[in-house]
Amino acid sequence: MKRAALILAILGLSGCIDRAHLGEPPKFSPDVHTPEYRAMMHGSEKGATLPYAAEAPESSLWRGGRRSLLGDRRAMNEGDILTVVIEIDESAAISNSSDRSRSGSDSLAVPQLFGIPQRINRILQNDATLDSAVSIDSSSSASGDGSVSRNEQLTLRVAATVVDVLPNGVLAISGNQEVRVNFELRELLVSGYVRPEDISRQNEITYDKIASARVSYGGRGQISDMQQPRIGQQVLDRVLPF
Repeated sequence: MKRAALILAILGLSGCIDRAHLGEPPKFSPDVHTPEYRAMMHGSEKGATLPYAAEAPESSLWRGGRRSLLGDRRAMNEGDILTVVIEIDESAAISNSSDRSRSGSDSLAVPQLFGIPQRINRILQNDATLDSAVSIDSSSSASGDGSVSRNEQLTLRVAATVVDVLPNGVLAISGNQEVRVNFELRELLVSGYVRPEDISRQNEITYDKIASARVSYGGRGQISDMQQPRIGQQVLDRVLPF
């Protein structure tokens, strides 16, 4: 029975292991029915696609429309695409220190109290006396030192899709990018809210102009698996109190 229980426990732990890419590279995320895909389909149903340039009159050299030479090609409708430029180069340093000390001394003596100390001294043994009845010494000290040093640098560019246009005209964007090299898949996700006027004429926007920005850059595959502690170690880290 003990061996059977041990085998079942091992099988249970093995069931927790991700076997999706054992012996093969990790698979890409499905590219259908994503929020970007639905926004493009929904936008086309509302006629929000890029219109063709209107035919100019015969006596005019000017062609209007977004696809003309001077047309505004910035994203402004649901389903439009814009480029998000992520350039993060930040550093921070914090250092704190504190030192505190305190000392005190108190003593109490009763050499004369109606002759009572003298009578008690005759009774006390080992040369004990009430001449110094109470003596208290105390001291305490505390010190602390802490420092934080952080340096982050990230440069990325990713295409995002306008997935919704809010009633106040703000655009909700969402984009993802996946690059697979051998057995490692790198994922870049970005989402947030932007104002149409913050989009440049090149149809680009920097990450510092995105409200509620969510930027995630990670990966999955054999290298990422090796960087993670084993399942048993993770369980012990959660359970052990020390």
